[in-house]
Amino acid sequence: MNTPVVTSPSLHPEWLAPSGSAPAVARRIRLKHVAIALSLSTVVAALLIFLALHGFIAWMFANPQVPPLFSNPMEAKGMRYETVAFPARDGHTLVDGWYIPSDKTSKRTIIFSHGYGANREEYWVPMYDLAQFAHRLDYNVVMFDYGFASEQHKTKATGGRLEKEQLLGAVQLAKERGAEHIVVWGFSMGAGTALQASLLSQDIDAMILDSTFLLEPDTLYHNLTQYISLPKHPSLDLLRAFFPALNGTSLQQIPYNEVKATNYAIPTFFIHGTADTKAPYEISEQLSARQSNKLSESWIVPDVQHELIYRTHRKEYLGKAAAFLNTAYHTDEGYMIAKP
Repeated sequence: MNTPVVTSPSLHPEWLAPSGSAPAVARRIRLKHVAIALSLSTVVAALLIFLALHGFIAWMFANPQVPPLFSNPMEAKGMRYETVAFPARDGHTLVDGWYIPSDKTSKRTIIFSHGYGANREEYWVPMYDLAQFAHRLDYNVVMFDYGFASEQHKTKATGGRLEKEQLLGAVQLAKERGAEHIVVWGFSMGAGTALQASLLSQDIDAMILDSTFLLEPDTLYHNLTQYISLPKHPSLDLLRAFFPALNGTSLQQIPYNEVKATNYAIPTFFIHGTADTKAPYEISEQLSARQSNKLSESWIVPDVQHELIYRTHRKEYLGKAAAFLNTAYHTDEGYMIAKP
């Protein structure tokens, strides 16, 4: 007699997987995998966008959009001039500019050091007005383009690494044209570049520094937050990494700590507005506090924005500049610089 085979209910396949449940389970597994893949893709895409954004910021800094020259000293202010091209001190590139001789024989020269994103005309200052002012004070004048603004001899913007060499090339040009006393009048990053150049040269005899900008981590991040809200870290770390790759300059190559710690021997006039959102006015206050030259001074102007002090306080600006230039030099068998 055959004994019937009894299948355990707990092992019966139909009871283990009721009809239609297997495809549902498979669909849930597939959906879970898809969700994980999408989440990972989103995270990777966000990281790539974050990295690309910082790379773009670093690239934009190195390659600012600068308008072309639209005039010249004769057309703008009736000043005769000579077009010049001279080598940067390190011979890295040629520098383009104008040499505007004094109407009288003069051994004094003012070199204008324009800011980032501008050329030698820097129309929002406006630079032609100040060039005419210097010319009327019987100074020879040098106006030139930093490499990032040059149409003929282009270089990247480097926060002063290359620019200080180009400025010192202008100083050498002034000396070759007979200047015995040289004043650098700088704006924004051009003022920061003047401070860097003065660390290397004894040929700059005085400086007027308007809205001084130093490319250092804190100032870089301060400017970044004016346009987009990003965490300080890792944003600064990424920019530090991208800068050498995209413009050949690392922040470590910019001597901002040395500049901030230096007591410059020459008379220096710091000008800054308290409403400056690009270069906090505390930069000029701190730099000025370091100076011991009895002719150095500062003028902190309430509620004025970056590089707009001349436009908003024209008469006072020119009066203070003329007084500084007058006290920094006196006549004694020619022009003599007053030093401490």
